[in-house]
Amino acid sequence: MEIKIYNTLTKQTEIFHPLKPRRVGLYTCGPTVYNYAHIGNLRTYVFEDILKRVLEYNKYRVKHIMNITDVGHLTDDADAGEDKMETGAKREGKTAWDIAKFYTKAFKNDLADLNILKPNKWCRATKHIKEQIQFIKKIEKKGFTYITSDGVYFNTSKLSNYGQLANLQNQKLQAGVRVDMGEKKNPTDFALWKFSKPEERRQMEWKSPWGIGFPGWHIECSAMSEKYLGKNFDIHCGGIDHIPVHHTNEIAQSEAVNDKIPANYWLHGEFLLVNEGKMAKSEGNFLTLQTLKNKGISPLSYRYFLLQTHYRKQLNFSWEALESANQGLKHLYRETSELKQHHVVISTKTTTILENKFLNFINDDLNIPNALALIWESLKTKTIDLPTLLKFDEILGLDIKNNLKIKSEDIPTNIKNIMAERELARQQKDWSKSDELRNTLEKLGYGVEDSKEKTQITKL
Repeated sequence: MEIKIYNTLTKQTEIFHPLKPRRVGLYTCGPTVYNYAHIGNLRTYVFEDILKRVLEYNKYRVKHIMNITDVGHLTDDADAGEDKMETGAKREGKTAWDIAKFYTKAFKNDLADLNILKPNKWCRATKHIKEQIQFIKKIEKKGFTYITSDGVYFNTSKLSNYGQLANLQNQKLQAGVRVDMGEKKNPTDFALWKFSKPEERRQMEWKSPWGIGFPGWHIECSAMSEKYLGKNFDIHCGGIDHIPVHHTNEIAQSEAVNDKIPANYWLHGEFLLVNEGKMAKSEGNFLTLQTLKNKGISPLSYRYFLLQTHYRKQLNFSWEALESANQGLKHLYRETSELKQHHVVISTKTTTILENKFLNFINDDLNIPNALALIWESLKTKTIDLPTLLKFDEILGLDIKNNLKIKSEDIPTNIKNIMAERELARQQKDWSKSDELRNTLEKLGYGVEDSKEKTQITKL
């Protein structure tokens, strides 16, 4: 069955045609590891995980590459300000290397908590300095560079279709309005290599043919995607904020060297909003996954919250909406437990029809909200069985199999005692005590769901 995806490059939904039969080269832009990822960042990685799962569900073999930016991303996208890694080091009184190591580990833990599949290869920018220098030399040889007092720059005026991804040619960029020109020849020119300032001692710097310094932010992705996926590969993903600068410049670099756009399909996830504004570290309004966990919300409940909105639509965050999703996921676990308990069996014909509907939704530009609605409708009409639901969870990634209701004999004695104490508090209408004991159970790895009939417990 055909997969349709929205290609930012062509501004239209297209049928996916891989370069090689049943194989997909996928590059996803990873984090700049100077701080924790916020839940807005993580929305992008959940969308990319869904894409990968859909491809694999359709029997494609996916080679997934993700970079780790541990040098070169300045605090200002216009090539001004300090390197974010150096900023993080000063903030915490550690080395830039320690900052990178700590926040890379934190990011990987977040992905694990969200049940996001690992890439085939993690690529750290600092481990690919040689490849980046070689790529810049190729750009230089093609005549697209010039040197200023602070670095080697890409001359965007020499590329006729620069900015096609973001349609920049119709935005009439003006020098001094949206960017600080400095010694740039054009407002859209960007740094390939930045020189270390003589008066400063950087923790991360390397020798190059142009002088001691460090790579620009964009060059790492061009160099590493080509090394691991080739000059032309299938899909490149990232957040929507990557379109006007990072991905536009990445395309320019690769086109200058290879005369072709590196990826055939470019997919971007929309923003998570807070009070109708973009969630961002620079805005000071960001929440981490740990913040949610501290409030008793499981990471998979956040994943479920995200799946209810299409990846190309903005999503406004609220604690009320998240709590609703938290209860919704618990309800889904309970309904699945009922399927298991009653050994529900559905006819092959009915199951085939359901599976085809589900496949149509997920293959239609990852329409997970409709796929979820189909699941709930089939649970309501009792037209789904446990094997089918678990098969669908290969896409959803909600770890349903490991969150089914546990048997009484499998519950440890200390957990049973807390449950009994909580039930007594509920009978006495001591809701404060009941909530306190619920939090205690969740910290011990057990979720509680109350209904009029009974209280159920699941393993988190």
